[in-house]
Amino acid sequence: MSPNRPAPDLTGDVPAGGRAAPVTQDGPDSRGGEAGGRAPGYAPGRTLPLRVEFVRQLRRRRTMGMFAVLLALPWVLVVAFQFGPAGRGQSSLRLSDLATAGGLNFAAFALSVSANFLLVVAVALFCGDTVASEANWSSLRYLLAAPVPRDRLLRQKLVVALAYSAAAVTVLPLMALLAGTLAFGWNDITVPGTGEVIPAADVLPKFAVVIGYALVSQLVVASVAFLLSVGTDSPLGAVGGAVGLVIVSTILQAVEALGSLREFLPTFWNTAWLDALAPEPDYSGMVKGVAVSVTYSVILVALAFRRFRRRDVVS
Repeated sequence: MSPNRPAPDLTGDVPAGGRAAPVTQDGPDSRGGEAGGRAPGYAPGRTLPLRVEFVRQLRRRRTMGMFAVLLALPWVLVVAFQFGPAGRGQSSLRLSDLATAGGLNFAAFALSVSANFLLVVAVALFCGDTVASEANWSSLRYLLAAPVPRDRLLRQKLVVALAYSAAAVTVLPLMALLAGTLAFGWNDITVPGTGEVIPAADVLPKFAVVIGYALVSQLVVASVAFLLSVGTDSPLGAVGGAVGLVIVSTILQAVEALGSLREFLPTFWNTAWLDALAPEPDYSGMVKGVAVSVTYSVILVALAFRRFRRRDVVS
């Protein structure tokens, strides 16, 4: 090296031509990306599109298996009523004994027997498995390294999980309505307890309200499962935790010593939709149920986002 030539600066990034590229305020930074260290072409709002997530979840075996069960259950009930022992028929005013009075009665019966367990499992499965399964497969950290912003990842996962949950809660009573109509005819609905008959045309709009209320009442299950899903890598633990909450709430609901405190339990108003099918509908219970369910859901989802932002994802 010539003694008159200054030593090269080994601390900077000097290109092959020997002349350093100027760095402007709006130009690329020293890491070769756009301003702020962002890679060229990277747009956070375009990561993990909903369409991609919908397709990913639809192709999973648990999604297809759960919808197969929900679609098959009404037909299994039809077979049970057709070939089972003859009951008391319409001499009894219980919902189960009025199920064969027509398609609407059968759909109401199918919804009542599935809302407290089967639909709970379906909603807990879709919402509790969505993030925990990624952690269990060790793919969650790769999604975040893509990089997908954490809030966006959770939002996309939650939207898809709620969409499949809504589809599960909707498809069962609709399939039950179809199966009951084909098996028992399109007849006016007989109100359980009173025996009054309401024209089917008047009940059909109310039945849409019933399905909507069933969706809202399952929001607590979805929120609990989602909160547990962001904190564990065990999908079964998240699903089981949400189902366990419903079981505990149902047990506490039977404790009359709790008095009016039972009204704050997430399952207390689950059957309030029966009042909508009465000749003179009473929506007061449904309004209270919506308020309780939405309040719990907002709090639980906010806790899920807060927890996931601070979580050290190592799996």
